[in-house]
Amino acid sequence: MDALNRIKFLEDRLHRLSEIGMALSTEKNTDHLFEMILEEAKNITHADGRTLYSMNEDGNLDFEIMRNDSMNTIMGGTSGVKIPYYPVHLWLDDQTPNQKNVSAYVALSGKTVNIQDAYEEDGFDFEGTKNFDKKSGYRSKSFLTVPLKNHENEIIGVMQLINAQNDHGDVISFNEEMQEQVESLASQGAVALTNKRLVEELKTLFEAFIKLIATAIDKKSEYTGGHCERVPIITMMLADAVAEMKDGKYKDFSMTEEERYELYIAAWLHDCGKVATPPHVVDKGTKLETIFDRIELIKTRMELLKRDAEIAFLKRQLNGQSPESFDDEYKTTISQIDANMKFIEECNVGGEFMKPELQDRIKSIAQQQLNINNKETNVLTDEEIRNLNIPKGTLLPEEREIINDHIVITIKMLEQLPYPKNLKNVPEFAGGHHEKMDGTGYPKGLNQSQMSTQARMMAIADIYEALTAADRPYKDGKKLSQAMRIMGFMKNDYHIDEDLFEIFVKSGVYMKYSTEYIAETQIDNVDEPSVLGE
Repeated sequence: MDALNRIKFLEDRLHRLSEIGMALSTEKNTDHLFEMILEEAKNITHADGRTLYSMNEDGNLDFEIMRNDSMNTIMGGTSGVKIPYYPVHLWLDDQTPNQKNVSAYVALSGKTVNIQDAYEEDGFDFEGTKNFDKKSGYRSKSFLTVPLKNHENEIIGVMQLINAQNDHGDVISFNEEMQEQVESLASQGAVALTNKRLVEELKTLFEAFIKLIATAIDKKSEYTGGHCERVPIITMMLADAVAEMKDGKYKDFSMTEEERYELYIAAWLHDCGKVATPPHVVDKGTKLETIFDRIELIKTRMELLKRDAEIAFLKRQLNGQSPESFDDEYKTTISQIDANMKFIEECNVGGEFMKPELQDRIKSIAQQQLNINNKETNVLTDEEIRNLNIPKGTLLPEEREIINDHIVITIKMLEQLPYPKNLKNVPEFAGGHHEKMDGTGYPKGLNQSQMSTQARMMAIADIYEALTAADRPYKDGKKLSQAMRIMGFMKNDYHIDEDLFEIFVKSGVYMKYSTEYIAETQIDNVDEPSVLGE
């Protein structure tokens, strides 16, 4: 090769190494990355056989990819064919390094080994290779085994090439130039692989931290346990169903893997603001509950009323009044106190609606006088009256506001995070699950056109989980038919996306989720046409 051709050859090789370096740095699939390394090694050396090992957690070498052109061997990597060989052990025992195996030696020493002919090599044990050759008729000759080192000079793998070839297909030795280029390639590949692993480790840490927050929120309340975990399941089920649509409003909707991941993360974080919500509000299972259920205080007062009635009864007895009259009066008073107490206990449990006449009865009961420490006082305080007369559920307006504030806090928290480009929509997706299509939701009062498809999907997931959950303080988990009927009403009232809800029903997402995560006693027949208003 003359000087000009030599210069051109080197320029082409440098250009190719630069290109492969860029390709390796952008490749996200580990198997593809490994295969790119081996393919470029083949381009450099025309090696007939190529094997790539990676260092496993036990400190041994796993077979990742095996290729041999003349034997038509394609195993590991993206081939889908499992490599049937045990890992190469770097140590024979706790004290003895495996110096006889060339791949183990390279991994231990960090040095490249270039062997001209394995059959004439005394330093390493090629017995296994020779036995393989005997059975297969193959002739393993030249070997080039190169370590893959990361940025901290740690061995993360080994690349082994067998039987370099010239332009005529004859087996030749790996020359010095080949070795240098392969070592350069191995260095680039190791850096790319290390960077990918670092990204994956950071991603794993990020996900674990997010799930830790969600678990902490779920554990914070014995009544909402699992909500943060279940909403992502429903969300992704619905997202996949929407992406499969071939007609209708969402026929063009699709998500890349990165977009799916973004939605998945947002779903896990949708209630992260609840870390700031007081537990006694979240867990308010009865109307009188604060740190404890104040119904016990009222029971005590009712017992004092009974005491007063009994004292009055005994006084009448001492005064010689007719036993028949004061005995009946006493029994009637006690019976009325018990009936009032039972009524208060019933009202203390939140319901869907409290009639005005029941609220008036609470006010009437409250006016009964009780003597405590020689001071007359009403049997119920104004605060207790207000709580017991909550018309729906167990929360006062200001307590409901505290609960609602969790989404405001969620958005504020999420907007402060420095997201990479592929996660920039997380605050919007996570923060929109309480908005409504008609603009009457909270916290921003967004309408359908102002909400992303992902946020609208998450709203359906959040509502469905809340309706079917069996661990709420104020209600039992609803039957499937009841939950779907309520969601049908919400669709009619433009609270949830009509087209997404139709997909949710017709694709069977609601049923698929229910068979795995809802109690069997809650599952009944759902009249889908009626729910959809057909």
